Amino acid sequence: MSLLLDSLFNAVAYGHFIVDVLNGQRSVLLTYWSQELGLSNSWLAMVSTIYVWGASLSQPVFGWITDRFGKTRLMAAGGILWLTGFFALALFLPLNWAIPCLILGSLGSASFHPSGATQATLRGRTLLAGRETTSTSWFFLFGQFGYFMGPILGGPLLQHFGPGGLLLLAVPALAIGLNAAWRLRTPVQAAEAGADPAPATRLAQSGAAGQGSRTAALARGKASFIGALIVVAGLQSWAQQNMNTFLPKYLSDLGQTPTVYGLLTGLFMGGSALGNVLGGALADRFGHRRVAVFMLALASLPLIAIAQVGWTGWLYLLVPLAGACTGAVHSIIVVLAQRLLKGGMALASGLTLGFMFSAGALGTLLSGPLADQWGFAPVFLMTAGLAGIASLAALGLRENQVTAENA
Repeated sequence: MSLLLDSLFNAVAYGHFIVDVLNGQRSVLLTYWSQELGLSNSWLAMVSTIYVWGASLSQPVFGWITDRFGKTRLMAAGGILWLTGFFALALFLPLNWAIPCLILGSLGSASFHPSGATQATLRGRTLLAGRETTSTSWFFLFGQFGYFMGPILGGPLLQHFGPGGLLLLAVPALAIGLNAAWRLRTPVQAAEAGADPAPATRLAQSGAAGQGSRTAALARGKASFIGALIVVAGLQSWAQQNMNTFLPKYLSDLGQTPTVYGLLTGLFMGGSALGNVLGGALADRFGHRRVAVFMLALASLPLIAIAQVGWTGWLYLLVPLAGACTGAVHSIIVVLAQRLLKGGMALASGLTLGFMFSAGALGTLLSGPLADQWGFAPVFLMTAGLAGIASLAALGLRENQVTAENA
């Protein structure tokens, strides 16, 4: 409760919510445009990939700026306002200008995420007695709830008023961006939150005897850990991006309206949001590796079912369940990366989130032609396979390979 009542945490949490409300319009808006112009699934995947790359590949740069120059306020609040402005502008431009404008706006999302995630983690260290995975999962809950509400709000607005109706979403975004600019005048620094000393300092403090062999063993273990983390992060993101991009088009091809496919796309992200909080809390209690392995293995079951059942009311259960299981490992990945990567927490957050979003977008780009050639059911089956492989890779996330250096 202390976290949820904290004004600084609320500033970045509500910022995350509105940023992903706007990001969540991408799939329904591109589906709407593709129907009007008769565009292919490959085109849909390509534009979605470019958008996500714009919002991801630049995140490490914004994270480095935050760490190096202390520009948390500019990166977080400025990112919200940048995204809001370009999103609103894109709604009234011709399509050949609207799409580049939408992509340019994604840089605001890239600017916000590293700073926001860092502030959320640091508040957890201070206010939740070190339970940083829990606080980070709450931060991502707000963002994923934004993705959940985004299509649900945007679908009916798009259906009844066209793209201009989405301007209603820009009004609260402006207010939230200004509130973040006010609240982040004095952001939390890592030192204030009890950050661990640098690895070199810890090694010096523990004594020189046996450090050579111990350091070599730690390096080997860390390399194995990083490899597992990269595979888990990439495949988890690919699975989620496949569902975000192709689920609305799949339902549209089955004859469903924007309201229906907007609702179900939102339910996927709503399930992901709840799963993320559950996964964060369980990871702090039972261990990151155990939770990641179990939830990713479980995710393959509803994904297989979605590929088989066609249009049915059961999708209202299967879709959020798939979202919950795949989303449960999101904050786990980010927190483990923050512990591993050097150079500052915002840089670590930016590198991790940037890689996840980029890997997912690249995977979606590969999945688009497969959907054109084979249909959506095989792509959803492949997505279930991705979750299963990620579960096996998560067996390599042995936390003693991270904590041993901190001992």
